[in-house]
Amino acid sequence: MGDEESRRGKMDSDFRWNDVYPNAMNDISRDLPGALSPIDVIETGQRRALRRNKLLATGLLLAAAAVFAAATALRGMGFWMELVRAAAEAAIVGALADWFAVTAVFRHPLGLPIPHTAIVARNKDRIGEGLGAFVAGNFLTAPLLSAKLRETDLAGRLAQFLAEERNAAAAAERIIQLLPHLVRALEDPEIRDFAIRALGEQLRAADLSAGIGRALSAITVGAPFDALFDRLIDALQSALAENSAMLCSVVEERSAWWVPKTVDRRIASAIITGVVEFLDELRDRESLRRLAFRARLELLASDLVSSPSHRRKLDDLKNQLLEQPEIKGWMATLWDGMRGVVLDDLTQPQSRTREAICRGLLSLGRTLEADAAIRARLNAAVEEAMLAVVVPWRHEIGRFISEVVRGWETKTVVDRLELALGADLQYIRITGTLVGACVGCLLFLLSHFLG
Repeated sequence: MGDEESRRGKMDSDFRWNDVYPNAMNDISRDLPGALSPIDVIETGQRRALRRNKLLATGLLLAAAAVFAAATALRGMGFWMELVRAAAEAAIVGALADWFAVTAVFRHPLGLPIPHTAIVARNKDRIGEGLGAFVAGNFLTAPLLSAKLRETDLAGRLAQFLAEERNAAAAAERIIQLLPHLVRALEDPEIRDFAIRALGEQLRAADLSAGIGRALSAITVGAPFDALFDRLIDALQSALAENSAMLCSVVEERSAWWVPKTVDRRIASAIITGVVEFLDELRDRESLRRLAFRARLELLASDLVSSPSHRRKLDDLKNQLLEQPEIKGWMATLWDGMRGVVLDDLTQPQSRTREAICRGLLSLGRTLEADAAIRARLNAAVEEAMLAVVVPWRHEIGRFISEVVRGWETKTVVDRLELALGADLQYIRITGTLVGACVGCLLFLLSHFLG
């Protein structure tokens, strides 16, 4: 137990997941071989407390019985011995009565089928229904959930946690451990075919025309268009300069046999010069050709967004491409290739995927930490999502709880409730023994002085 707890303590020190969500380690530690689950720790503490309190209550009962026996044997020794005997006698009665009451909650005392005992066992289903209704009506309501989520500040905790490099690295390591299993699960041909079909359906349903049109509109506005257009002209001029000899050869090959090669070269040179001059003219941001080209792009962008004929043509082209077997084969090859690349990278000591995930998480944490507005929006989104998911289903969740309890064995329900409540209920036995002794003393004194 000591080794397990020390290893668990080291894990909490290294990972500090509880800084984000106090109960998250419950789920994590269940998946760690050899790690001690917090649930096991709680149950171990509950069993220890129950055993200790039972021994204490039973010890008091035996002590009272021993005192009663001794006082009875010494009966006639005077007032004080009679007082002790009366106190011990009442203590025994109180201890036995409370033992019977506490035991009757969970099982039949001494195994005897006494009426109105084993209350939990006889009312297991009703307890489950009441528990489910109680949770649904008192824990999963919109006001309570909203207040708790706002108090928790999940975005703030997440930001504070991920802003530390070691925490981001530890979280990335957790993700990396899961990725190979997830990626290998995608090797199934049926899963691959399903993913490709799903991607194809999404592409068919996607409004690419409007998306491309809006992208072109964004590009043609202001400086981005000029920068991209200048880069394109640079690339075309570089390609033209590098392939001028090849262009001359193409002209010579395609001209008539009787045309002299010097003429072919002049023709090729004239073509190249004309293209260069045309590109130089396009480079001038105020030239008529460049302005006309930009206007045509703006018109095309507008047509792609608003013109039904342009949208229909692009959709037809898109659907024709998606129906081609070559496209489906290419998508399958791309799928397999990406999966292989990811798996290979995950096995490397210096995995780029691990580094990218770590950097992304660290950047996310520091960005969230520095921007209160983003944290507020994220918290609002989480709150809205939780309310949308939980509140409409709260009665279903309550029914689920009652069905789970109904499906448990009676012994399981009794053991779990006794484990949760039994240690505290043993104090009733302890108190009953002590109160009984006090009442016995009081009654003896009243009978002695008033009798």
